[in-house]
Amino acid sequence: MSRLSLTLALTGMIAGLGVAAATIIPGAQAQPASPGAEPALLELFTSQGCSSCPPADRLAERLARRPDLVVIARPVTYWDRLGWKDTLAREDNTALQRAYAGRGLAGQNGVYTPQLVVNGSFGAIGSRSDEIDAGVRQYGSNGSAAIRVTQRGAREFAVGIGGETTRPAELVLVAVARKVEVQIGRGENGGRTVAYTNVLRGERKIADWRGGKASHVIAADQLDVRGADAHALVLREPGGGKVLAARWLS
Repeated sequence: MSRLSLTLALTGMIAGLGVAAATIIPGAQAQPASPGAEPALLELFTSQGCSSCPPADRLAERLARRPDLVVIARPVTYWDRLGWKDTLAREDNTALQRAYAGRGLAGQNGVYTPQLVVNGSFGAIGSRSDEIDAGVRQYGSNGSAAIRVTQRGAREFAVGIGGETTRPAELVLVAVARKVEVQIGRGENGGRTVAYTNVLRGERKIADWRGGKASHVIAADQLDVRGADAHALVLREPGGGKVLAARWLS
């Protein structure tokens, strides 16, 4: 596919984020984006009803300090039946994990908690740091695209995308809560207080991408998501496909 400039205008509201869509604008003063040593996306599928998850939640907190990683916690719903309804869980997280398993991941495939997925390509038990490190080394740079962010104001950002893809991809704005502590009343973790890092609060596709270069501006009001205090951009193949690029926005 030729590296043509893309001009996209998106209107309406972003469902799930409750904000207006970002407008794709050629030459939005974003940094040129070309693939290089890009951050890897680590998604932790966890649950308040899973007794083996707290060690993985603590490891995710440590991993989130690394500048070469974008770590997002995705609490799932299927352990709610054990006596405690996860207060952070989302059906979309469960659906994504099942989509990954259906497509097949290298490493430890399947639907289980705690599971950590590297760039949508490699699965590992979320508390096993050695396996995760190996997955990051092998799959952390498998993307063929890049995202660059330039802050233009207090809460306004210009974003550039560049690279190539063999399949259609989506640019997704992800809103997270940096830190959430939950007192768990029942179930396998009953009586414990567990801390979660970068918990998903909302996400929505903001653009399709088929390779080449594109740029857009994200304004302050587009970051107003209930319970969120940080945001990331993820460029990924839909339906549980691999991740091409990821980067913190704020």
